Amino acid sequence: MRAREMKDGVYGQFARIGKAVSAPKRIELLELLCQGPRTVEALAEQAAVTIANASQHLKILRAARLVEAQRQGLFVEYRLADEGVLKFVQAMRELATARLAEIGTITETFLRARGALEPVSGEELMRRVRSGEVTVLDVRPAQEYHAGHIPGARSVPLSELKLQLTTLPKNREIVAYCRGPQCVMAIEAVELLRKKGFRANRMEQGVMDWRARGWKIEKSQGEEP
Repeated sequence: MRAREMKDGVYGQFARIGKAVSAPKRIELLELLCQGPRTVEALAEQAAVTIANASQHLKILRAARLVEAQRQGLFVEYRLADEGVLKFVQAMRELATARLAEIGTITETFLRARGALEPVSGEELMRRVRSGEVTVLDVRPAQEYHAGHIPGARSVPLSELKLQLTTLPKNREIVAYCRGPQCVMAIEAVELLRKKGFRANRMEQGVMDWRARGWKIEKSQGEEP
């Protein structure tokens, strides 16, 4: 094999990863899997696609060795192939955010319309969360919380927040988080909390961001490591 053939072969394999993440929905599916394992049915519902479309996207991601599948009873469960995939998704998101001004424009327009722009920086909120200065709510579905959550966070799924308001402290700041910058569950949680008189902020960083930084993530007892 000549040098040119070797280079063409290697770069061709690199391109398999690029092709695998060339569809917006496949990137969204990867971000969902960064939260924890999912069945095809759950992924389809959360990504707002049909089960057939989700299956086709997952087939492509699996062919690129980005995800793995395992049968669990009557269902097929998908998960990231390894921690390197999570770091890749995180790096891709950070690069796109840094290089593409359109991302900031779209996000800020959405947040401003809802009055959800926070005066406290994300890094400052993360520092306060890590130091235990605030009450932290994980408003993702319980399954995602059990698969991995920020240490000290309390599981209060958005769908249950109204029912649990009386159990939350009003004399202490509350920080809600969900799946990351493009997730709106924490925004909706903060809107509700503020209307009810709580001091609340949204932390746009989620579990994926913490894991990418090498920070500790807790799992519920009995969950797989």
